[in-house]
Amino acid sequence: MPDTRIDIRPLAADDYPAVGRIFFCAIHEGTRAAYDAAQRLAWAGETIDLDRWKARVAALTGFVAECKGEPVGFITIDRSGYVDLAFVLPSTGRSGIGGRLLGAAADWANAHGARQMTTEASLVARPFFEKHGWHVVEEETVLRMGVALRRFRMRRDLII
Repeated sequence: MPDTRIDIRPLAADDYPAVGRIFFCAIHEGTRAAYDAAQRLAWAGETIDLDRWKARVAALTGFVAECKGEPVGFITIDRSGYVDLAFVLPSTGRSGIGGRLLGAAADWANAHGARQMTTEASLVARPFFEKHGWHVVEEETVLRMGVALRRFRMRRDLII
């Protein structure tokens, strides 16, 4: 039986190439059923902008999921409990990785005094968050590069 152990560790500044790749693949491959090509391009770009990801990851707090030492997912969280980014490689979807990352972020948020967690979830992410006890606060449409994307403001109260 292959080793499928998943390790969760803190996000590090030098994770930016992996984070950029996971994000890019999750958008361009993992959301095809929900967003058209123009929407995916507006959301994730045509290529992975490593300079942008380097600067962005350096300013974030979060967690990375690794399988056999390779990053396969990540989540970011701030002290208010806001989840800005939560993505896994499409090839590892529905394997519990997202739930493990969400659990690590919830534990961190609780430990840092957050009373709730919030996010803006995509059409694809909404069912995942609902499965983990989140609820929709508001549906919204945002424009990225002039292209409309539907998403959902979501919230989950934390146990204090």
